[in-house]
Amino acid sequence: MIAYLLKRLIIGAATLVVASIVVFAVLEILPGDPALLMLGMDASEETLDKLREQMGLNHPIPVRYFNWVSGMLVGDFGRSYTYSTPVIELVRERVVVTLPLALMSLTLSTLIAIPVGIFAAARRGRIGDTLSMGAAQIGVAIPNFWFALLLMYVFAVWLRVVPSGGFPGWDAGFWPALRSLILPAVALALPQAAILSRVTRTSLVEVLNEDYIRTARAKGISRRGVLWRHALQNALIPVLTIMGLQFAFLITGTIIIENVFSLPGLGRMVYQAITQRDLIVVESVVILLVAAVVAVNLIVDLSYALVDPRLRNRE
Repeated sequence: MIAYLLKRLIIGAATLVVASIVVFAVLEILPGDPALLMLGMDASEETLDKLREQMGLNHPIPVRYFNWVSGMLVGDFGRSYTYSTPVIELVRERVVVTLPLALMSLTLSTLIAIPVGIFAAARRGRIGDTLSMGAAQIGVAIPNFWFALLLMYVFAVWLRVVPSGGFPGWDAGFWPALRSLILPAVALALPQAAILSRVTRTSLVEVLNEDYIRTARAKGISRRGVLWRHALQNALIPVLTIMGLQFAFLITGTIIIENVFSLPGLGRMVYQAITQRDLIVVESVVILLVAAVVAVNLIVDLSYALVDPRLRNRE
């Protein structure tokens, strides 16, 4: 188990190193001068040079990369060119929107998808299976931003049961803040629930065709008992894999949803930073998102070992 964990930690660290190089290189080759964008076309060359020196843009690219990475290792993510504020403070202000939104979406997606997948697998080939998987197929085909606009029109404009956008802040009270996240969470969750339900159904159907399942049935165990006591646990590994990938998507996919609902989260901040050429904000937030994805994947790998004892004893 220790060797299994160490191997996953090494892979995660290598992923972060490669991701930091790729993110830095991609943003460096983008056209545009941040200093010129901030001061405008009428700024003098002397003023531009002073601002470039202040932002560290006059240093060679390897030096800028080393300064950026070494700063992150001690918690210094740099200073935003646009807001003249440490990036870590901007992240703290906005992660309280993005993280609850992603967790709400993942919870809703799981609570919907797992029962639907089990229901469809238990009734494979029958009308319940066809209807549930047909609805899941529609959910996969609908883009989440279109679904978000539809939800906004129905529940915010027509029925007026939830706000159409904005975030009052957690200081305004738990329920008002949570209420403003309901529509965005549903818009993110339902397409993901459609995918997860199909994976759950497929995985369960494959397990139910195994020889040991037929043996259990031959011993007189009920269909329900075989499904819950023998098949479900063995079908969980593909489901856990998709859940880990979905959480990564939900964190990064908030860029669109947060802009649709005008939520002051990390996704909207990245979008604004890209338009304003605020490279240090984009680099730092993207690498934080990559670190979150690596951490989630590590948790998923450990979950594999908990679900499947063979992984704990293999190494």
